[in-house]
Amino acid sequence: MNTVERLIVIVLFEGVDLLDVTGPPEVFHLARRETEEAAGYGVVLAAETMDPVVTAAGVRVLPDVTFEALSARSVDTLIVPGSVEADGDHRVRPLVDPAVVKRVAQLAPRARRVTSVCVGAHVLAAAGLLDGKRATTHWSTARQLEADHPAVEVDADPIFIRDGNVWTGAGISACLDLSLALIADDLGEAVALRVARQLVMYLKRPSGQSQFSVPLEQVATTRRVEELRHYILRNLAAPLTVAHLAEHAHVSDRHLTRIFKTELGTTPHAYIESVRVEQARNQLETTDATVERVATANGFGTTDTRRFLGVVATRGRVDQAASSLCRRSAGVSQPSVLRGRPLSSAATACRCSRVWTDRSVPLGKYCRSRPLVFALEPRCQGLAGSQK
Repeated sequence: MNTVERLIVIVLFEGVDLLDVTGPPEVFHLARRETEEAAGYGVVLAAETMDPVVTAAGVRVLPDVTFEALSARSVDTLIVPGSVEADGDHRVRPLVDPAVVKRVAQLAPRARRVTSVCVGAHVLAAAGLLDGKRATTHWSTARQLEADHPAVEVDADPIFIRDGNVWTGAGISACLDLSLALIADDLGEAVALRVARQLVMYLKRPSGQSQFSVPLEQVATTRRVEELRHYILRNLAAPLTVAHLAEHAHVSDRHLTRIFKTELGTTPHAYIESVRVEQARNQLETTDATVERVATANGFGTTDTRRFLGVVATRGRVDQAASSLCRRSAGVSQPSVLRGRPLSSAATACRCSRVWTDRSVPLGKYCRSRPLVFALEPRCQGLAGSQK
């Protein structure tokens, strides 16, 4: 068993958001419990003094150590949480204490990696730790971060971003996603996924996912819809027609559509498609499963290949996807001869040639008629251009 402990320091200060402070320790604790081979995590809360700190929620938290006591220790991960205040119009602004900024600037050089949770990114930026880097923060303060720190490339959409040894997370529950990503970086994806299951998280979200993902944007308010959402998630490989879902929910087709419109603001078909896309993207980013297997597992048939390819493209697996989808739609492998006629070397290299069966249509024209592949395949484009 590896007994080397990774020291994780969470910065504590008055008015800090409670979940920013308490979320990561729980995730790291579960990681330690999930595997005996993992290097242990030691989490400490550091503050200016040992006095209790009052969080934004009014809960008092006791520091484990002072900043001064850490001056001679190396830190594995420095986590900087956030704090905001709202005005009379419910507009929020981040609270950035110069004393906290100074301490973070002192601790950061001794840390293997530096992270921020929610509006903690404003503290990192004030300390100069985000200059020239891409970063995210809570969507409500992203414009202010960009305005206050023009040297920072702010992207308000992802739930977390890694740029070198600096990680920034969106707000507030994204601290769990960020912590899972740190665990995956240290211990592997399998451990992180097991921890996510222990947390009963809907799924382990990849970094590029929007802060407003399908499960978060479309929150059900009735038990019936919630049960349907779970049923859909468990049966993505099935046809999942409106009639099938209506029968499962013991309602008419029309009533089911009305429920989805009222509760989720979308149609059953659109919701199912969005869940399939999100699950497929997550599996492609976190597993080594083939495109074919992911497509099948998530219910993508041949009529859905164009939409599915858009998902695959996010991982740079376009070449594999296009080849796989072409073979699926045509039911052929990769022949170099069609209808007994040998193809030129250019045609053999062209992906469209593998499913080109109507020899009365020039191959170049056929390439241009298939934007699914043509837009992605330079060889098809070259052949199409030479046979106009």
